[in-house]
Amino acid sequence: MSDFSLLLGSPPCGWTSATFNDVCSRVQEAASPSPDGHRLYLGLEHLASGLPTLVGRGSESDVRSGKTSFRSADVLFGKLRPYLRKSVLVAEDGICSTDILVFRASEKCIPEFVCLLTHTDEFIGYANATTSGVQHPRTSWSGLREFKLHVPPVGEQRKIAAVLGLVQRAIEQQERLIALTSELKKTLLHKLFTEGLRGEPQKQTEIGSMPQSWELVSLGSLAKVGNGSTPKRDKAGYWQGGTIPWLNSAKIHERFIAEADQFVTDLAVKECHLPRVKPSSLLIAITGQGKTLGNSALVSFETCINQHLAYAQFTTTKVLPEFVLWFMQTRYEHLRSISQAGGSTKGALTCGYLKTYPIPVPSLEEQREIAGVFVALDMKQKVHERKHAVVTDLFRTLLHQLMTAQIRVQDLELDELMASARAVA
Repeated sequence: MSDFSLLLGSPPCGWTSATFNDVCSRVQEAASPSPDGHRLYLGLEHLASGLPTLVGRGSESDVRSGKTSFRSADVLFGKLRPYLRKSVLVAEDGICSTDILVFRASEKCIPEFVCLLTHTDEFIGYANATTSGVQHPRTSWSGLREFKLHVPPVGEQRKIAAVLGLVQRAIEQQERLIALTSELKKTLLHKLFTEGLRGEPQKQTEIGSMPQSWELVSLGSLAKVGNGSTPKRDKAGYWQGGTIPWLNSAKIHERFIAEADQFVTDLAVKECHLPRVKPSSLLIAITGQGKTLGNSALVSFETCINQHLAYAQFTTTKVLPEFVLWFMQTRYEHLRSISQAGGSTKGALTCGYLKTYPIPVPSLEEQREIAGVFVALDMKQKVHERKHAVVTDLFRTLLHQLMTAQIRVQDLELDELMASARAVA
C-alpha cells in the first residue's frame, strides 16, 4: 500500500502533509426508512462509475432495511468494489446504502476537493489494496483513513475544483446530447417505418401500420439466409497464420462492422465448410447473452461468421441493405420475444424463421431517404461520443496533474481551457 499515496517528493509552498482522516471524517448516522417518507435515497446503482456525478435517484419509500444518513455537501463513496470509482458530492440531505461510506470535509478541505481526491488513481489504488472479501470486495474507513497526501491551501483547492468542474460540465453536456440523439433516433425509427416520408394513407399488416404503397415480403425472398460455424480452436492449421476474417456475435454491437479481429485459414474454411459472407450482408445474432440476441449489423467486407450469427446476403437490387438494417432495429424486442416463445431460458432464433420474416419494401428513393436520416443521426451520435471520450480523458489527466502539483492552477491558460471545453460542449 506504500505505493499508493499523494505524498509529493517536493511539495509546493503551502501544501501540507496529512492523512485522509485529517481532511474528512466518516459519518455513521443510522437511519430507518419510512414507507411513507420522501427523503432522497441513494444506492450504488445511482452513483456514476468514474465520474463524480449521479445517474439516478431513489426515495426512502423504496427501501426497507437500515441505512446511513447524509447531509448536503457530504461525499458518498462506494466501498463495494472500489475500483468502480463511485464517489459523488451530494447537494441535499438524504439516506444511502450501507455499501456507501459517508465522508464530511474537515476545516482543512472543501467538500469538492475531498470528492475529487477519492477519484484519483492513487486513492482508488489504496482503496483496492485495503479490501477484504473475494466475491464482494469491500474497503473500510479503518483502512482508508490512513491514506497519505499533501493538501494544497483552501484557496488553491477551490481553483482546482472550479477547473475540473468546468470539464465535468462539458462531459455532462455531451452525455445529454448523446441521450437526446439516441431518443430522437428511437422516435424516428417508429415513426418513419410506420408512416414513411410521403404522408400517404396507411394499411394494417402483420407488422402493424405502414404506408399503402409499401410491399411486405419475406427476408428469404430478398436474400440468401444461413449461419456460420466455429472451427475447433485446438485443430492445427485452422487458426494460426489465418488471413480470412471471422466474426463472432460480440461484433454485432458495432452496427456497421468495418474490420475483423480474428482470422481463420483456407484449410478451416474448406474442412469446416464455412460460408463466405459477402460485403453489405446483414448479420443477425440468433443466440447470445445480454443485449446481443436479436441485434443486427451490416458487414462491409467478405468474412466468415460463427454459429451464433445468421447472415442475409442480398440477392436483389429492390432493397438497400442499410434500409433493412434500420428496419431490423425496430424489430429487436420482437425478435427477442420470439426467441423465448419455445420456453427456452437461453432463447434462440432459427434461419428457417428468419427466412419468413416480413420486411417492408418502399421505393428505392424512399429507402435511401429513410436510411440517410438514420446514417446522419448515427454520425451525429458518434461525434458526441468522441467528444465525450476527449473531455473524459481531459478530466482524468487534469485531475492527476493538479492533485500531484505537476500543473498548478495559476499556470493553466484558463481562458484557453474554458474555450476548448465550450467548443467540445
